[in-house]
Amino acid sequence: MFKLVSLAMAASFAAVPAAAPAAVGPDAASCRKGGPAILVKVTGLKNKMGKVRVQLYGSNPADFLAKGKKLRRVEVAASAALQPICIAVPKAGRYAVAVRHDANGDGKSGWSDGGGFSRNPNLSLTSLKPSYAKVAINAGGGVTPIDIVMNYRQGLAIKPIKG
Repeated sequence: MFKLVSLAMAASFAAVPAAAPAAVGPDAASCRKGGPAILVKVTGLKNKMGKVRVQLYGSNPADFLAKGKKLRRVEVAASAALQPICIAVPKAGRYAVAVRHDANGDGKSGWSDGGGFSRNPNLSLTSLKPSYAKVAINAGGGVTPIDIVMNYRQGLAIKPIKG
């Protein structure tokens, strides 16, 4: 009898769908419905001002960070980026994600702005753009969660802000 009740309870739990990930941005519905999407958790923002922009690049290494070659861009207020940002992907495959924090909200790149990439490569003043190989991830089989730690110029270094 106990075994039968346990099996019935296990079956009822298995039928309960997993909670949809909480996400912000115009693609949030893609994460709620189970993808294909990447759920980007941004940590280490310098402040909650300005905008956070997440850009998606496809499998061609030559397209990575090239002007006009992004597949998708999602932009949210920095205060909203405290929650994970959802970015839809076209299908399962290899992608790279770049995040930029326009810390003063002026829409231009500046030394006070921050950046980060999927797989969190080390950055320096002489190497602000990592290779595609260092940031590429497999995604699209549902919702793929990733963590991106923001980096900012600090003296002669580009690194995360210590909290």
